[in-house]
Amino acid sequence: MAHFLPGVHVDTFFTAIWVAVALGIFNFLVKPFLIILTLPITIITLGFFLLVVNALIIQLADYFISGFQVDGLWWAILFSLLLSLLQSLLFKMLKEDPKPHRKPRAEGE
Repeated sequence: MAHFLPGVHVDTFFTAIWVAVALGIFNFLVKPFLIILTLPITIITLGFFLLVVNALIIQLADYFISGFQVDGLWWAILFSLLLSLLQSLLFKMLKEDPKPHRKPRAEGE
């Protein structure tokens, strides 16, 4: 995403790997607490406030990882939105068929 967004900067490929690991850890450990704390405003905004929660997670990664910089909350929200769309597309493309293949029925069954 850093190649497409001028407000997001990543120094090296290894920094990008560290950012991905950090985002995974923060999404696992911090995000559930943020979602619980912001549940009323998330309900009022019909879930759109989750974009801000995701942006805060990205800003947290920006704070802890040198070589990764996001120029502001709006860039973090856009980064979050595009990352979510990309993940959805990749999941759809890589998802296996959930329906089990049925064996043809034999006569008399």
